[in-house]
Amino acid sequence: MARRSVWLAGFGTAQGIARRDLVEQLAGRGLDCRPLESLREPPPGPALLLFDAFGVELLDHVSTLSRGGQERLISVATHGGAMARGDGWRLLAAGASDVLSWQETADPAALIAARFARWHEVDALVDSPVVTRHLAGRGRSWRSLLRQIVEVARFSASPVLLLGESGTGKELVSRLIHSLDPRPDKRDLVVLDCTTIVPSLAGSEFFGHERGAFTGAMAARDGAVALANGGTLFLDEIGELPAQLQAELLRVVQEGTYKRVGSNGWQSTRFRLVSATHRDLHEEIAEGRFRHDFYYRIAAWSCRLPPLRERREDIPLLVERFLAERYPREEEGEAAPAVSAPVMDLLLCRDYPGNVRELRQLVHRMAHRHVGRGPITIGDVPEEERPRGEPVVPAGIDGFEAAVRLALARGLGLKQIGALAADAAVRLALEGESGNLRRAAERLGVTDRALQMRRATGRAALSL
Repeated sequence: MARRSVWLAGFGTAQGIARRDLVEQLAGRGLDCRPLESLREPPPGPALLLFDAFGVELLDHVSTLSRGGQERLISVATHGGAMARGDGWRLLAAGASDVLSWQETADPAALIAARFARWHEVDALVDSPVVTRHLAGRGRSWRSLLRQIVEVARFSASPVLLLGESGTGKELVSRLIHSLDPRPDKRDLVVLDCTTIVPSLAGSEFFGHERGAFTGAMAARDGAVALANGGTLFLDEIGELPAQLQAELLRVVQEGTYKRVGSNGWQSTRFRLVSATHRDLHEEIAEGRFRHDFYYRIAAWSCRLPPLRERREDIPLLVERFLAERYPREEEGEAAPAVSAPVMDLLLCRDYPGNVRELRQLVHRMAHRHVGRGPITIGDVPEEERPRGEPVVPAGIDGFEAAVRLALARGLGLKQIGALAADAAVRLALEGESGNLRRAAERLGVTDRALQMRRATGRAALSL
Protein backbone atom coordinates (compact mmCIF):
# COMPACT_ATOMS: atom_id res chain seq x y z
CA MET A 1 0.00 0.00 0.00
CA ALA A 2 1.49 3.34 -1.10
CA ARG A 3 1.76 5.83 1.74
CA ARG A 4 0.39 9.34 1.32
CA SER A 5 1.00 12.51 3.28
CA VAL A 6 -1.66 14.80 4.73
CA TRP A 7 -1.27 18.05 6.62
CA LEU A 8 -2.43 18.16 10.23
CA ALA A 9 -3.42 21.30 12.07
CA GLY A 10 -4.55 21.53 15.68
CA PHE A 11 -6.97 24.10 17.05
CA GLY A 12 -7.54 25.01 20.69
CA THR A 13 -6.44 22.26 23.08
CA ALA A 14 -6.82 19.61 20.38
CA GLN A 15 -3.05 19.39 19.96
CA GLY A 16 -2.60 17.10 22.93
CA ILE A 17 -3.39 13.43 23.42
CA ALA A 18 -6.07 13.34 20.73
CA ARG A 19 -3.64 14.62 18.13
CA ARG A 20 -0.91 12.10 19.00
CA ASP A 21 -3.44 9.30 19.08
CA LEU A 22 -4.83 10.27 15.68
CA VAL A 23 -1.35 10.52 14.13
CA GLU A 24 -0.42 7.05 15.37
CA GLN A 25 -3.65 5.50 14.12
CA LEU A 26 -3.42 7.17 10.72
CA ALA A 27 0.17 6.03 10.32
CA GLY A 28 -1.10 2.49 10.67
CA ARG A 29 -3.57 3.20 7.85
CA GLY A 30 -0.95 4.43 5.40
CA LEU A 31 -1.29 8.18 6.06
CA ASP A 32 1.72 10.17 7.23
CA CYS A 33 0.64 13.35 9.03
CA ARG A 34 2.89 16.36 8.65
CA PRO A 35 2.38 19.27 11.05
CA LEU A 36 1.17 22.52 9.58
CA GLU A 37 2.77 25.20 11.71
CA SER A 38 1.13 28.19 10.09
CA LEU A 39 -2.35 28.53 8.61
CA ARG A 40 -1.47 31.70 6.73
CA GLU A 41 0.00 29.95 3.69
CA PRO A 42 -1.22 26.36 3.78
CA PRO A 43 0.58 24.03 1.38
CA PRO A 44 -1.37 22.22 -1.32
CA GLY A 45 -2.79 18.79 -0.57
CA PRO A 46 -5.36 17.20 1.74
CA ALA A 47 -5.51 18.24 5.38
CA LEU A 48 -6.97 17.40 8.77
CA LEU A 49 -8.11 19.99 11.26
CA LEU A 50 -8.66 18.99 14.89
CA PHE A 51 -10.84 21.26 17.00
CA ASP A 52 -12.51 21.23 20.39
CA ALA A 53 -14.59 24.41 20.16
CA PHE A 54 -16.84 25.78 17.44
CA GLY A 55 -16.81 29.45 16.55
CA VAL A 56 -16.03 32.11 13.96
CA GLU A 57 -12.29 31.59 14.37
CA LEU A 58 -12.68 27.89 13.52
CA LEU A 59 -14.62 28.76 10.36
CA ASP A 60 -11.81 31.13 9.34
CA HIS A 61 -9.25 28.37 9.87
CA VAL A 62 -11.29 25.95 7.76
CA SER A 63 -11.59 28.47 4.92
CA THR A 64 -7.85 29.21 5.00
CA LEU A 65 -6.68 25.63 5.28
CA SER A 66 -9.00 24.41 2.50
CA ARG A 67 -8.11 27.37 0.27
CA GLY A 68 -11.77 28.28 0.11
CA GLY A 69 -12.84 24.73 -0.64
CA GLN A 70 -10.25 23.96 -3.33
CA GLU A 71 -8.35 21.48 -1.18
CA ARG A 72 -9.80 18.48 0.61
CA LEU A 73 -10.19 19.01 4.34
CA ILE A 74 -11.64 16.84 7.09
CA SER A 75 -12.56 18.62 10.31
CA VAL A 76 -12.46 16.36 13.37
CA ALA A 77 -14.14 17.30 16.64
CA THR A 78 -11.94 15.87 19.39
CA HIS A 79 -12.64 15.10 23.05
CA GLY A 80 -14.91 17.78 24.41
CA GLY A 81 -15.56 19.12 20.92
CA ALA A 82 -19.22 18.22 20.62
CA MET A 83 -21.04 20.27 17.99
CA ALA A 84 -24.48 21.79 18.02
CA ARG A 85 -26.94 20.97 15.26
CA GLY A 86 -26.06 22.90 12.15
CA ASP A 87 -22.37 23.38 13.01
CA GLY A 88 -21.31 20.64 10.61
CA TRP A 89 -23.14 22.31 7.73
CA ARG A 90 -21.45 25.60 8.55
CA LEU A 91 -18.06 23.88 8.40
CA LEU A 92 -18.90 22.43 4.99
CA ALA A 93 -19.99 25.88 3.80
CA ALA A 94 -16.66 27.28 4.99
CA GLY A 95 -14.75 24.79 2.82
CA ALA A 96 -14.53 21.49 4.71
CA SER A 97 -15.06 18.33 2.67
CA ASP A 98 -16.28 16.29 5.62
CA VAL A 99 -16.84 16.66 9.36
CA LEU A 100 -16.33 13.85 11.88
CA SER A 101 -16.66 13.50 15.62
CA TRP A 102 -13.82 11.64 17.31
CA GLN A 103 -16.00 10.29 20.09
CA GLU A 104 -18.91 9.23 17.85
CA THR A 105 -16.84 7.33 15.27
CA ALA A 106 -15.90 3.71 15.95
CA ASP A 107 -12.64 3.81 13.98
CA PRO A 108 -11.91 7.42 12.96
CA ALA A 109 -8.51 6.62 11.47
CA ALA A 110 -9.97 3.99 9.14
CA LEU A 111 -12.76 6.32 8.09
CA ILE A 112 -10.38 9.22 7.44
CA ALA A 113 -7.98 7.00 5.48
CA ALA A 114 -10.87 5.69 3.37
CA ARG A 115 -12.03 9.24 2.60
CA PHE A 116 -8.55 10.31 1.52
CA ALA A 117 -8.05 7.17 -0.56
CA ARG A 118 -11.28 7.85 -2.48
CA TRP A 119 -10.50 11.53 -2.94
CA HIS A 120 -6.98 10.74 -4.10
CA GLU A 121 -8.34 8.43 -6.78
CA VAL A 122 -10.98 10.94 -7.84
CA ASP A 123 -8.47 13.80 -8.10
CA ALA A 124 -6.05 11.63 -10.06
CA LEU A 125 -8.83 10.96 -12.57
CA VAL A 126 -9.85 14.64 -12.70
CA ASP A 127 -6.28 15.51 -13.71
CA SER A 128 -5.91 12.58 -16.11
CA PRO A 129 -6.05 12.83 -19.93
CA VAL A 130 -9.28 10.84 -20.03
CA VAL A 131 -10.99 13.80 -18.32
CA THR A 132 -8.98 16.76 -19.64
CA ARG A 133 -9.43 15.74 -23.24
CA HIS A 134 -13.22 15.86 -22.75
CA LEU A 135 -13.59 18.93 -20.53
CA ALA A 136 -11.33 21.92 -19.79
CA GLY A 137 -11.44 24.27 -16.82
CA ARG A 138 -9.54 25.23 -13.68
CA GLY A 139 -12.04 27.32 -11.73
CA ARG A 140 -13.03 26.22 -8.22
CA SER A 141 -16.68 25.59 -9.06
CA TRP A 142 -15.78 23.74 -12.26
CA ARG A 143 -13.25 21.50 -10.51
CA SER A 144 -15.78 20.73 -7.78
CA LEU A 145 -18.29 19.74 -10.47
CA LEU A 146 -15.73 17.53 -12.21
CA ARG A 147 -15.01 15.77 -8.93
CA GLN A 148 -18.71 14.97 -8.53
CA ILE A 149 -19.03 13.74 -12.12
CA VAL A 150 -15.93 11.56 -11.86
CA GLU A 151 -17.03 10.04 -8.56
CA VAL A 152 -20.55 9.14 -9.69
CA ALA A 153 -19.25 7.83 -13.03
CA ARG A 154 -16.50 5.63 -11.58
CA PHE A 155 -17.99 4.46 -8.29
CA SER A 156 -21.70 4.04 -9.05
CA ALA A 157 -24.10 2.78 -11.70
CA SER A 158 -26.71 5.44 -10.94
CA PRO A 159 -28.80 7.06 -13.68
CA VAL A 160 -27.53 10.60 -14.19
CA LEU A 161 -29.51 13.70 -15.13
CA LEU A 162 -27.54 16.60 -16.59
CA LEU A 163 -29.14 20.04 -16.40
CA GLY A 164 -28.01 23.21 -18.09
CA GLU A 165 -28.41 25.62 -20.96
CA SER A 166 -27.68 24.67 -24.54
CA GLY A 167 -23.97 24.56 -25.31
CA THR A 168 -22.72 23.93 -21.77
CA GLY A 169 -21.25 20.52 -22.63
CA LYS A 170 -23.91 18.02 -21.56
CA GLU A 171 -23.11 15.54 -24.33
CA LEU A 172 -19.38 15.79 -23.57
CA VAL A 173 -20.13 14.98 -19.93
CA SER A 174 -22.22 11.99 -20.99
CA ARG A 175 -19.28 10.68 -23.03
CA LEU A 176 -16.98 11.20 -20.06
CA ILE A 177 -19.35 9.26 -17.78
CA HIS A 178 -19.37 6.41 -20.28
CA SER A 179 -15.56 6.48 -20.57
CA LEU A 180 -15.12 6.30 -16.79
CA ASP A 181 -17.71 3.56 -16.27
CA PRO A 182 -15.65 0.64 -14.85
CA ARG A 183 -17.75 -2.25 -16.23
CA PRO A 184 -15.25 -4.72 -17.70
CA ASP A 185 -17.65 -5.87 -20.44
CA LYS A 186 -19.02 -2.40 -21.20
CA ARG A 187 -20.43 -1.95 -24.68
CA ASP A 188 -21.25 1.17 -26.71
CA LEU A 189 -22.61 4.61 -25.91
CA VAL A 190 -25.88 5.20 -27.81
CA VAL A 191 -26.94 8.84 -28.27
CA LEU A 192 -30.56 9.76 -29.00
CA ASP A 193 -31.70 13.37 -29.42
CA CYS A 194 -35.31 13.51 -28.25
CA THR A 195 -35.98 16.71 -30.23
CA THR A 196 -35.44 14.95 -33.55
CA ILE A 197 -37.81 12.02 -32.99
CA VAL A 198 -40.90 11.94 -35.21
CA PRO A 199 -43.87 11.18 -32.90
CA SER A 200 -45.26 8.49 -35.21
CA LEU A 201 -41.92 6.67 -35.22
CA ALA A 202 -40.98 7.24 -31.57
CA GLY A 203 -41.80 3.68 -30.52
CA SER A 204 -39.59 2.27 -33.26
CA GLU A 205 -36.73 4.65 -32.43
CA PHE A 206 -36.70 3.57 -28.80
CA PHE A 207 -37.87 -0.03 -28.86
CA GLY A 208 -37.37 -1.21 -32.44
CA HIS A 209 -39.97 -2.94 -34.61
CA GLU A 210 -40.80 -6.25 -36.24
CA ARG A 211 -40.96 -6.74 -39.95
CA GLY A 212 -44.33 -5.54 -41.28
CA ALA A 213 -45.22 -3.72 -38.05
CA PHE A 214 -46.19 -0.67 -40.13
CA THR A 215 -45.97 0.56 -43.70
CA GLY A 216 -42.35 0.66 -44.76
CA ALA A 217 -41.12 -1.75 -42.07
CA MET A 218 -39.45 -4.08 -44.56
CA ALA A 219 -37.23 -5.72 -41.95
CA ALA A 220 -36.96 -6.06 -38.18
CA ARG A 221 -34.95 -3.31 -36.49
CA ASP A 222 -33.39 -2.78 -33.07
CA GLY A 223 -34.20 0.41 -31.19
CA ALA A 224 -32.03 2.51 -28.91
CA VAL A 225 -32.76 0.48 -25.75
CA ALA A 226 -31.55 -2.71 -27.48
CA LEU A 227 -28.49 -1.08 -29.02
CA ALA A 228 -27.51 0.30 -25.59
CA ASN A 229 -27.73 -3.11 -23.90
CA GLY A 230 -24.55 -3.57 -21.88
CA GLY A 231 -23.52 0.03 -22.52
CA THR A 232 -24.84 3.55 -21.94
CA LEU A 233 -27.93 5.27 -23.34
CA PHE A 234 -27.74 9.07 -23.53
CA LEU A 235 -31.12 10.75 -24.00
CA ASP A 236 -30.50 14.37 -24.95
CA GLU A 237 -33.31 16.85 -24.20
CA ILE A 238 -35.38 14.26 -22.37
CA GLY A 239 -37.75 17.04 -21.29
CA GLU A 240 -39.20 17.00 -24.82
CA LEU A 241 -40.61 13.46 -24.53
CA PRO A 242 -44.43 13.13 -24.58
CA ALA A 243 -46.10 11.65 -21.50
CA GLN A 244 -46.99 8.33 -23.17
CA LEU A 245 -43.40 7.68 -24.15
CA GLN A 246 -42.26 8.61 -20.65
CA ALA A 247 -44.55 5.89 -19.28
CA GLU A 248 -43.16 3.30 -21.68
CA LEU A 249 -39.58 4.24 -20.87
CA LEU A 250 -40.34 4.08 -17.16
CA ARG A 251 -40.92 0.34 -17.47
CA VAL A 252 -37.60 -0.09 -19.28
CA VAL A 253 -35.70 1.86 -16.61
CA GLN A 254 -37.46 0.08 -13.72
CA GLU A 255 -37.64 -3.48 -14.99
CA GLY A 256 -35.26 -3.65 -17.93
CA THR A 257 -37.94 -5.05 -20.25
CA TYR A 258 -39.59 -3.76 -23.44
CA LYS A 259 -41.55 -4.85 -26.50
CA ARG A 260 -40.71 -4.11 -30.08
CA VAL A 261 -43.44 -2.41 -32.10
CA GLY A 262 -45.55 -5.18 -33.61
CA SER A 263 -44.35 -7.85 -31.17
CA ASN A 264 -46.04 -9.55 -28.22
CA GLY A 265 -42.82 -10.84 -26.70
CA TRP A 266 -40.88 -9.12 -23.95
CA GLN A 267 -37.15 -8.58 -24.35
CA SER A 268 -34.54 -7.63 -21.76
CA THR A 269 -31.96 -4.89 -21.73
CA ARG A 270 -29.54 -3.44 -19.16
CA PHE A 271 -27.84 -0.11 -19.69
CA ARG A 272 -26.68 2.93 -17.79
CA LEU A 273 -28.98 5.88 -18.43
CA VAL A 274 -27.67 9.41 -18.78
CA SER A 275 -30.25 12.10 -19.58
CA ALA A 276 -29.96 15.80 -20.29
CA THR A 277 -32.33 18.75 -20.58
CA HIS A 278 -32.31 22.53 -20.60
CA ARG A 279 -35.80 22.58 -19.09
CA ASP A 280 -36.73 22.98 -15.42
CA LEU A 281 -38.23 19.51 -14.87
CA HIS A 282 -39.70 20.46 -11.49
CA GLU A 283 -41.71 23.13 -13.26
CA GLU A 284 -42.62 20.65 -15.99
CA ILE A 285 -43.88 18.22 -13.32
CA ALA A 286 -45.95 20.96 -11.67
CA GLU A 287 -47.51 21.79 -15.05
CA GLY A 288 -48.30 18.12 -15.71
CA ARG A 289 -45.95 17.78 -18.67
CA PHE A 290 -43.44 15.46 -17.04
CA ARG A 291 -44.12 12.38 -14.90
CA HIS A 292 -42.80 12.68 -11.36
CA ASP A 293 -42.22 8.90 -11.10
CA PHE A 294 -40.17 8.98 -14.30
CA TYR A 295 -38.17 11.95 -13.00
CA TYR A 296 -37.12 10.13 -9.83
CA ARG A 297 -36.00 7.15 -11.91
CA ILE A 298 -33.78 9.16 -14.26
CA ALA A 299 -32.39 11.53 -11.61
CA ALA A 300 -30.81 9.24 -9.04
CA TRP A 301 -27.99 11.77 -9.31
CA SER A 302 -28.23 15.11 -11.07
CA CYS A 303 -25.95 18.06 -11.66
CA ARG A 304 -26.22 21.46 -13.27
CA LEU A 305 -23.58 22.47 -15.78
CA PRO A 306 -22.90 26.20 -15.37
CA PRO A 307 -23.28 28.60 -18.30
CA LEU A 308 -20.10 30.22 -19.56
CA ARG A 309 -20.98 33.53 -17.92
CA GLU A 310 -20.53 31.83 -14.53
CA ARG A 311 -17.06 30.48 -15.35
CA ARG A 312 -15.37 33.25 -17.30
CA GLU A 313 -12.10 32.48 -15.56
CA ASP A 314 -11.93 29.35 -17.76
CA ILE A 315 -12.23 31.26 -21.04
CA PRO A 316 -8.45 31.63 -21.64
CA LEU A 317 -7.96 27.88 -21.17
CA LEU A 318 -10.92 27.10 -23.43
CA VAL A 319 -9.56 29.45 -26.11
CA GLU A 320 -6.21 27.67 -25.92
CA ARG A 321 -7.97 24.31 -26.29
CA PHE A 322 -10.03 25.44 -29.30
CA LEU A 323 -7.00 26.93 -31.04
CA ALA A 324 -5.14 23.65 -30.51
CA GLU A 325 -7.99 21.93 -32.38
CA ARG A 326 -7.39 24.23 -35.33
CA TYR A 327 -3.59 23.98 -35.19
CA PRO A 328 -2.60 20.39 -34.37
CA ARG A 329 1.21 20.30 -34.25
CA GLU A 330 1.56 17.01 -36.04
CA GLU A 331 -0.41 18.29 -39.04
CA GLU A 332 0.44 21.97 -39.25
CA GLY A 333 4.03 21.77 -38.09
CA GLU A 334 3.59 24.83 -35.84
CA ALA A 335 2.06 25.70 -32.49
CA ALA A 336 -1.26 27.49 -32.19
CA PRO A 337 -0.95 31.30 -32.24
CA ALA A 338 -1.26 33.38 -29.12
CA VAL A 339 -4.18 35.78 -28.64
CA SER A 340 -3.50 39.50 -28.34
CA ALA A 341 -4.67 41.30 -25.20
CA PRO A 342 -7.49 43.30 -26.91
CA VAL A 343 -8.90 40.12 -28.47
CA MET A 344 -8.74 38.26 -25.16
CA ASP A 345 -10.50 41.18 -23.45
CA LEU A 346 -13.26 40.91 -26.03
CA LEU A 347 -13.59 37.16 -25.48
CA LEU A 348 -13.69 37.63 -21.72
CA CYS A 349 -16.29 40.40 -21.79
CA ARG A 350 -18.55 39.17 -24.58
CA ASP A 351 -21.90 37.55 -23.86
CA TYR A 352 -22.37 33.92 -24.96
CA PRO A 353 -26.01 32.84 -25.35
CA GLY A 354 -24.69 29.61 -26.90
CA ASN A 355 -22.16 29.13 -24.07
CA VAL A 356 -19.01 27.07 -24.68
CA ARG A 357 -20.22 25.92 -28.09
CA GLU A 358 -20.54 29.55 -29.22
CA LEU A 359 -17.07 30.42 -27.90
CA ARG A 360 -15.61 27.48 -29.82
CA GLN A 361 -17.25 28.60 -33.05
CA LEU A 362 -15.99 32.16 -32.62
CA VAL A 363 -12.42 31.04 -31.91
CA HIS A 364 -12.46 28.80 -34.99
CA ARG A 365 -13.78 31.66 -37.13
CA MET A 366 -10.93 33.90 -35.98
CA ALA A 367 -8.43 31.12 -36.61
CA HIS A 368 -9.70 30.70 -40.18
CA ARG A 369 -9.12 34.42 -40.84
CA HIS A 370 -5.69 34.44 -39.22
CA VAL A 371 -2.52 34.16 -41.31
CA GLY A 372 1.15 34.20 -40.38
CA ARG A 373 2.98 33.24 -37.22
CA GLY A 374 2.03 36.22 -35.06
CA PRO A 375 -0.78 36.45 -32.51
CA ILE A 376 -4.45 36.65 -33.37
CA THR A 377 -5.27 40.37 -33.52
CA ILE A 378 -8.41 42.46 -33.59
CA GLY A 379 -8.37 42.36 -37.40
CA ASP A 380 -9.02 38.62 -37.19
CA VAL A 381 -12.29 39.22 -35.34
CA PRO A 382 -15.24 38.95 -37.77
CA GLU A 383 -16.84 42.31 -38.43
CA GLU A 384 -20.19 41.37 -36.92
CA GLU A 385 -18.45 40.31 -33.69
CA ARG A 386 -16.61 43.56 -33.11
CA PRO A 387 -17.81 45.72 -30.19
CA ARG A 388 -19.40 49.11 -30.72
CA GLY A 389 -17.11 50.53 -28.05
CA GLU A 390 -14.39 49.25 -25.72
CA PRO A 391 -15.58 46.17 -23.77
CA VAL A 392 -15.01 46.91 -20.12
CA VAL A 393 -17.43 44.66 -18.23
CA PRO A 394 -18.90 41.24 -19.01
CA ALA A 395 -22.32 41.48 -20.64
CA GLY A 396 -25.10 40.09 -18.50
CA ILE A 397 -23.10 40.07 -15.23
CA ASP A 398 -23.32 42.58 -12.39
CA GLY A 399 -21.53 42.87 -9.11
CA PHE A 400 -18.13 43.20 -7.55
CA GLU A 401 -17.48 39.46 -7.56
CA ALA A 402 -17.94 39.31 -11.34
CA ALA A 403 -15.38 42.10 -11.79
CA VAL A 404 -12.86 40.23 -9.64
CA ARG A 405 -13.50 37.02 -11.58
CA LEU A 406 -12.81 38.88 -14.83
CA ALA A 407 -9.59 40.37 -13.43
CA LEU A 408 -8.38 36.91 -12.38
CA ALA A 409 -9.16 35.57 -15.83
CA ARG A 410 -7.02 38.35 -17.30
CA GLY A 411 -4.12 37.11 -15.17
CA LEU A 412 -4.04 39.93 -12.63
CA GLY A 413 -2.69 39.26 -9.14
CA LEU A 414 -4.01 40.33 -5.76
CA LYS A 415 -2.03 43.59 -5.62
CA GLN A 416 -3.11 44.60 -9.12
CA ILE A 417 -6.75 43.81 -8.37
CA GLY A 418 -6.54 45.82 -5.15
CA ALA A 419 -4.96 48.72 -7.01
CA LEU A 420 -7.68 48.73 -9.65
CA ALA A 421 -10.39 48.53 -6.99
CA ALA A 422 -8.87 51.48 -5.10
CA ASP A 423 -8.56 53.52 -8.30
CA ALA A 424 -12.17 52.82 -9.21
CA ALA A 425 -13.41 53.63 -5.70
CA VAL A 426 -11.62 57.00 -5.67
CA ARG A 427 -12.82 57.91 -9.16
CA LEU A 428 -16.43 56.95 -8.46
CA ALA A 429 -16.47 58.72 -5.07
CA LEU A 430 -15.18 61.93 -6.65
CA GLU A 431 -17.68 61.67 -9.50
CA GLY A 432 -20.50 61.08 -7.02
CA GLU A 433 -19.53 64.17 -5.05
CA SER A 434 -18.96 66.37 -8.13
CA GLY A 435 -15.24 66.54 -7.41
CA ASN A 436 -15.62 67.69 -3.79
CA LEU A 437 -12.53 66.25 -2.11
CA ARG A 438 -13.79 66.46 1.48
CA ARG A 439 -17.10 64.70 0.82
CA ALA A 440 -15.40 62.05 -1.33
CA ALA A 441 -12.90 61.38 1.48
CA GLU A 442 -15.77 60.96 3.94
CA ARG A 443 -17.44 58.43 1.67
CA LEU A 444 -14.18 56.52 1.34
CA GLY A 445 -13.50 56.61 5.09
CA VAL A 446 -10.12 58.36 4.71
CA THR A 447 -8.77 61.77 5.56
CA ASP A 448 -8.72 64.66 3.10
CA ARG A 449 -4.91 64.59 3.21
CA ALA A 450 -4.76 60.85 2.45
CA LEU A 451 -6.97 61.34 -0.57
CA GLN A 452 -4.95 64.37 -1.72
CA MET A 453 -1.69 62.43 -1.42
CA ARG A 454 -3.12 59.49 -3.28
CA ARG A 455 -4.29 61.69 -6.16
CA ALA A 456 -0.99 63.56 -6.22
CA THR A 457 1.24 60.51 -6.25
CA GLY A 458 -1.03 58.26 -8.26
CA ARG A 459 -0.54 55.42 -5.80
CA ALA A 460 -2.87 52.46 -6.20
CA ALA A 461 -3.37 51.96 -2.45
CA LEU A 462 -4.71 54.31 0.19
CA SER A 463 -3.26 54.79 3.67
CA LEU A 464 -6.45 54.26 5.56
